[in-house]
Formats: sequence, structure tokens, C-alpha cells
Amino acid sequence: MTPAPIQVLFVLQPNSLLLDWAGPAEALRMANQRLSALGRRPSFALTFVSTEIQTNTSVGATLTGLQPLPQPLLATPDTPTWVVLVGQPGDTIATDNAPTQTLLHWLRGLRLVPKQLELLTVCAGAVLAAHAGLLAGRRVTTHHHHLTELQAAEPRCHVVDNRVFVEDAPVYSSAGVTTGLDLMLHRIANVCGETVAADVAQNMVVAMRRGPHDPQLSPFLKYRNHLHPALHRVQDAVSQQPAKDWDVSAMAQAALQSGRNVTQAAEQAGFSSDTQLRRAWHQFGLGGSPSAPT
Repeated sequence: MTPAPIQVLFVLQPNSLLLDWAGPAEALRMANQRLSALGRRPSFALTFVSTEIQTNTSVGATLTGLQPLPQPLLATPDTPTWVVLVGQPGDTIATDNAPTQTLLHWLRGLRLVPKQLELLTVCAGAVLAAHAGLLAGRRVTTHHHHLTELQAAEPRCHVVDNRVFVEDAPVYSSAGVTTGLDLMLHRIANVCGETVAADVAQNMVVAMRRGPHDPQLSPFLKYRNHLHPALHRVQDAVSQQPAKDWDVSAMAQAALQSGRNVTQAAEQAGFSSDTQLRRAWHQFGLGGSPSAPT
């Protein structure tokens, strides 16, 4: 007998982060589309639920026609269900408002069972799950801005930092925003096969499929929270040729390789004049002249 589609409930509270759920939802839609093209039945049935029929998203767009939280939501082998909790903007997640209190009450009634009733969290959705008591004894992650908050909300869980997503069935947690797409592609591969997941990723122009062992803090962005173009050129050069012997001379040449004259190069490199640049050049024994071709 053909298995029933997985019921995927996206829980969308007021001000839910749009990217946390729109990307994963599109991935599931595309997976169904690809399955239909292969002559197979769709594997996912999407429903958008909330404590309110109408609510705003993080970017101000209004969502209408949302379904109420299903009462009760039971684990059944015949109808597998994924509950997807997403984040909200802000340094911390407020739980003292009426919609969140209603949601937490509903979440506390869930009895998670692997392959029957499972929880997927994106970004600070893990914090909501922690407040509901669903993460005790679990390995979980969240966005790096919420790691401390998550541990405080549920001291009995093991918070895994700097991971794109973490699997601890029936709980699957991701770091947030784009990582929700990584987690959903991973789950699509589990259900539909790697070929379908790869087709979806390619259709969504995903440059690289990230897994549970990949870091959420990109090494290509680390230490780039500055504005100096010369430093950017050095970092780009080192990233492109990490095995090269990068001494001071080589890095200086990379920093100044921009098609500028010496005066322009001195200004961009932070020197007060081209004379100061020339003095520094000779002080460090770089040889030749800053204006000499490399």
C-alpha cells in the first residue's frame, strides 16, 4: 500500500521570520512536483497553522486563512506528521504574550514519536520548544544569537553550537534562516531519495548542500566584519590559494593588486601618503618598488 503523505504543519506565530519557513515550504512543494513528474505520488501535504487566523510576518506581509492548531494532535503510524516551529525577530523570544502562551500550551500536549509525530525547529523555534518542555535530554541547536537563551530555557538539553542542523529523532533542529532549507533538503532526501533532493536543490540554485556536521558560522565570512578593501583582497587571495606560502611580502602584493597607481594604493591601504607607503615598503624589506609590476 502506498504510504500516506506526511502532514507538515508550519506553525506561524505573529512576526514569524519569513525566510525560516518560506524556503523549506518551497522545497517541499518542489519535491512533490518532482515526484509527480516521475509518476510518483506527492510525499508532503502542507498546512499553515497558527493561534490566529490572520497575522503579520517579520517583513510586514500579512498572512490570512491560517488554520487553527489541530486539537488534539496525536502520533499515528498511518499519518506521519511534522510540526515545524520557526523563529521571530529580536534578541530574545518573548513568551509572556497571549499568542505564545496559547502555543506553548498546545506544544506541551504533543507526544513526539519517531516517524509518527516529529518536531522540526528553525532558528529560535527551538527556544519555543524548550519552553514547552519538548527538548529535555535532546541534542539541539539554534541560531548562534540564541544559544545561551536556549540553554537557559531548557538546562536538561545538550546545546550543540556552530552546527547547521542537528538530528535527534524525533527532534530535528536547525540554526535558522537559510539552514532551515538545509534541514528540509536533508529530510526530503530521507523520504524521497537523494536524487529528488538533489533535483530540488539544483532547481532552487542551492550552491552547496550542507549537512549536520557543517558549521553555521561560515569560514568565508569570518573576520570580514571590516570595511577595508585591501584586507578583503588578501583574504580572497588566501581563500583561493590556501596552500601558498603567504608571507608578509606575498600578502602585501595581494593587497595592492588592484590596478591603482601608488598614490591610490596608499590611500586605499590606509597610508597618509604614497611616501609613507614607500617607507613602510622598504622598512619591511619587500624589495623593488610598490609601483613595480608583479
